[in-house]
Amino acid sequence: MNNTGESTSLPSAQDGAFIFDLDGTLVDSVPDITRAINLALKALKRPTCDEGDVRHWIGNGAKALVRRAVSSGFRPTIDVPQMLFEETYTQFLKYYSDTLCESSTLYPGVKETLAELKSIGYPLAIATNKPARFIAPICETLEINTFFSICVGGDSLPEKKPSPLPLAHLCHQLNKHAHHCIMVGDSKNDILAAKAAGMRSVGLTYGYNYGESISQYRPDWVFDDFREIISLLP
Repeated sequence: MNNTGESTSLPSAQDGAFIFDLDGTLVDSVPDITRAINLALKALKRPTCDEGDVRHWIGNGAKALVRRAVSSGFRPTIDVPQMLFEETYTQFLKYYSDTLCESSTLYPGVKETLAELKSIGYPLAIATNKPARFIAPICETLEINTFFSICVGGDSLPEKKPSPLPLAHLCHQLNKHAHHCIMVGDSKNDILAAKAAGMRSVGLTYGYNYGESISQYRPDWVFDDFREIISLLP
């Protein structure tokens, strides 16, 4: 589906590149994230949360996720004490490091599609709001690390998505023009960052977009299945 009415043709592999979000786009990581956040909450004797809640909290980075999880145990009018937030965040990072890829899985068709894009010659990159330290271990465990030339996390640069800075940084590193690159993601942060960077985008419907339809943010294409990306190739 093309939402903008602009040309659907893609640049060649020589000129273009694909940039991917990680959680909710390539990997369903919610089970492991939920386990880690609940272990952190239990350690501090706080109420735990459901996996369904966590699916709606992912997208703005680990600190925002932890703040939402801790806040769920308070009345809306009460602010989360900063010390409690910091302790929970530290515990979350520890537990997540220990349980990083116990239950996380690739979405259907991810590995095959990445392999095809790579074989054609397209440079591939990752722009995620997840802390950078977790990117390589996840990609290595799920055996997709060799597809990517460069990855940036939510703490790699002064700003994260929906700022265009991560995408602009990747374009610079790849020596590509933004208008020749495609951002692929499941969240409004991916689509807003792409628009701000002057980049076209694919919105995936199966991810973690806060319970909202990705279509309302008007990506250039909306797909229900990762494998549909191949239909864009010239």
